[in-house]
Amino acid sequence: MKRFMIKSILLISFLFIGVLIGMQKANEGILEMKGHDGHTLHQPLSVEQNEQGNMEASLLGNEVSSETLSEKKEKLEEMKAFNFFSSIGRAISDFVTSITEKIIQIISSLL
Repeated sequence: MKRFMIKSILLISFLFIGVLIGMQKANEGILEMKGHDGHTLHQPLSVEQNEQGNMEASLLGNEVSSETLSEKKEKLEEMKAFNFFSSIGRAISDFVTSITEKIIQIISSLL
């Protein structure tokens, strides 16, 4: 039993030290990245206006237009997509908002 406990404690100690060393290396890497200019890095989201006045957007280098967004919306409507958790979230949000508004009205009427 003693040998098992000693082995377990040594193993946990080595793993803990390994985690600490990994965190230190990650911190050093982040600090090195802060000094980087980043001119070669692209922005993940860019929105620009073209010559005709239309807005153009690119997400991770892929062009996104309003036509593709409307097509995706139509596809979702055709599929009759229903997200149970989204509807529950909306209901809870509406409930909390109404309660908060009522509490604020009661407090303001008392003052």
